[in-house]
Amino acid sequence: MESKNLEGFGIGLVAGVIIGGVITLLYAPKSGAETRQLIKERAVEAVETLKEGAGEVIDKVKETASELERKGQGAIKGIKG
Repeated sequence: MESKNLEGFGIGLVAGVIIGGVITLLYAPKSGAETRQLIKERAVEAVETLKEGAGEVIDKVKETASELERKGQGAIKGIKG
């Protein structure tokens, strides 16, 4: 259940960064070159945020898999008993 919460948080975070960037661009009185630079910076930020969120999800999946493996091995030992 926690991994779903983490995944949802990551998606929401990325969506928030993108929406915030679009709103900033729409209301910022800048030249074309400045706007393009701002778009580039926002895209880099969004990618970094996405990488961080994906890394957290991957770590959680690895933890869960390891835990399930330990429990499975314990169950097998109990059956062989």
